[in-house]
Amino acid sequence: MESQRNVSEFILMGLSSDQNIQIFCLVFFLFCYLSILMGNLLILISIGCSSLFHQPMYYFLSHLSSMDICYTSFVTPKLIGDQLVGRNTISYGYCMWQVIVMHFFGLIEILILTAMAFDRYVAICKPLHYMIIMSRTRCNVLILAAWAGGAVHSFSQFCMIIQLPFCGPNTIDHYYCDIFPLLKIACTDTYLTGVFMVANSGLVALVTFILLFGSYVVILFTLRNHSAEGRRKALSTCGSHITVVILFFGPSIFAYLRPPNTFPEDKIFALFYTIIAPMFNPLIYTLRNTEMKKAMRKVWCQKVFLEEKHY
Repeated sequence: MESQRNVSEFILMGLSSDQNIQIFCLVFFLFCYLSILMGNLLILISIGCSSLFHQPMYYFLSHLSSMDICYTSFVTPKLIGDQLVGRNTISYGYCMWQVIVMHFFGLIEILILTAMAFDRYVAICKPLHYMIIMSRTRCNVLILAAWAGGAVHSFSQFCMIIQLPFCGPNTIDHYYCDIFPLLKIACTDTYLTGVFMVANSGLVALVTFILLFGSYVVILFTLRNHSAEGRRKALSTCGSHITVVILFFGPSIFAYLRPPNTFPEDKIFALFYTIIAPMFNPLIYTLRNTEMKKAMRKVWCQKVFLEEKHY
């Protein structure tokens, strides 16, 4: 612990040292974060104020939107603030907190995506038993299990990372505190810790992705027996989910399922699961979903009508 106290803060190298690129990143990330907040809040309000909230798929979607807001809010605002003030430092305590929170909300999001895939599987493959299997009690249990899984995962990561001594270099080649960049600057042999991190994060992402891929193979096989309209509707909702899964899991698997080293491409891939995917989720789930578009029109047109009537 004494060696840890030798480093009270870290320097984040960010995405680039070029001034023009930094200005572009400031504008781009500000736009992305505002889009994330507005898009996900729009989904939350639209679902919460409509009958869609009682449908399991949209119940899970509302929780996914909440996780997107929480997940990205621990990285993007600080990234924007650092660009504004020209200071790229982060305290040791906040760095550790960032590691815990990112893995906590990240695994919750993975498990919610898994629950959404299970919901689509039951809806398409076992439609007669759908309301019994996907009862509100079971949906609540799945959400609680996701939170419990996130807590266990992040706590195990924290227990490993908090023991690392940082006594010399304090420059992190990333735009936020992540595990592999921290392992690189630790003043000890981190091979076993890196292997554990790969097993804990990389294998979780890979196994979950394989399960999701398998579930959609079964769904697509089952759709052969549906009518053309039924296939179109099912593929519309499943297509949105598959797109989100690929955007989130592809970069995550690359980032964590490999030898515990750092590469220049890590920061680019990290952008996908920390900023890009949360920004596109609202667009994917609204533009391709007829029920969501109807609910949004109904909720927001009704609000405008009531405001005009009030005046």
